[in-house]
Amino acid sequence: MPVISRFHGITIKMYLRQREHNPPHIHAICGEYIGVFSLADGVMFEGDLPLKEQSIVKKFVEQNKEKLLLMWKTQEYEVLPPVD
Repeated sequence: MPVISRFHGITIKMYLRQREHNPPHIHAICGEYIGVFSLADGVMFEGDLPLKEQSIVKKFVEQNKEKLLLMWKTQEYEVLPPVD
């Protein structure tokens, strides 16, 4: 699972096997916590990531939605800049 970005102690990853892992999403890891976030709306639908980090990851998804969806579709990843 490639690393898409790192910021505020959070690592963002994406599986590049979309047929096995729909709906389109990213994984956010922060220490011992993990969350799975929808690319459609940036909401965590699985995991235990704290609320503060959830908010930061949601902002990252909102800022990079088009690029993330393109990566999901093409299965070609790139490293994205950290969230502001």
